[in-house]
Amino acid sequence: MDQAVSSSALGAAGAAGMSPLHLFLNASFVVQLVMVGLVLCSIFVWAVIVEKFLLLRRVNQEASAFEDRFWSGGSLDDLYDSEGARPVHPMAAVFGAAMGEWRRSSRIAGIDVIHGGTSERIDRAIGITIARETDRLNRYVVLLATIGPVAPFVGLFGTVWGIMHAFSSIATMHNTNLAVVAPGISEALFATAIGLITAIPAYVAYNLISRAIDNFGDRMEGFGTEFAAILSRQSEERGGGKG
Repeated sequence: MDQAVSSSALGAAGAAGMSPLHLFLNASFVVQLVMVGLVLCSIFVWAVIVEKFLLLRRVNQEASAFEDRFWSGGSLDDLYDSEGARPVHPMAAVFGAAMGEWRRSSRIAGIDVIHGGTSERIDRAIGITIARETDRLNRYVVLLATIGPVAPFVGLFGTVWGIMHAFSSIATMHNTNLAVVAPGISEALFATAIGLITAIPAYVAYNLISRAIDNFGDRMEGFGTEFAAILSRQSEERGGGKG
């Protein structure tokens, strides 16, 4: 019975010794710095993931609502005055850039017909706006692509340093008993575990978020192309009526 109690006590002590807090507190200073850095990176990764998820859901909902208003048959001038002049979401920004260029060109030319140069300026305004809005959506995403591949190697560095420190302690103590070796190695390997916990979400999130942003960029390009064609047709119709 005493042996069973002793085994239970050793098991409880071992479990306590394998807790993340115990592993961190007993690691060397360099390994602790690596762990803290990786934990901060992990917090940053999840903050970006949550922010981008909410942002992409919001801009897609706003784009759908705006497209409903755009295709409802209302006045484009009224829509521009209400949403395009001071856009608060990417799709309205694309609409505002095209409509604003069309209005400026019409006033300068004194006619409603879009000539080739005006059409090119509208296309350029749409392209610049899409690129700008895409860059805004991509903010911080590139850091996920950096953290994903680098974090495991940072954790591995902490592991190598910790194992070197553990073997140095073994050499000093002249004791190769597993009970002496295991804690130091466990603390060192914990750094690699944190590196993987940081890297995997970053790598997966980068791929998913990049694909979602690319899809939204294609959506803006499709809308911009359709709207430019509508402006061209309206100008041709007005020009034909005047002729």
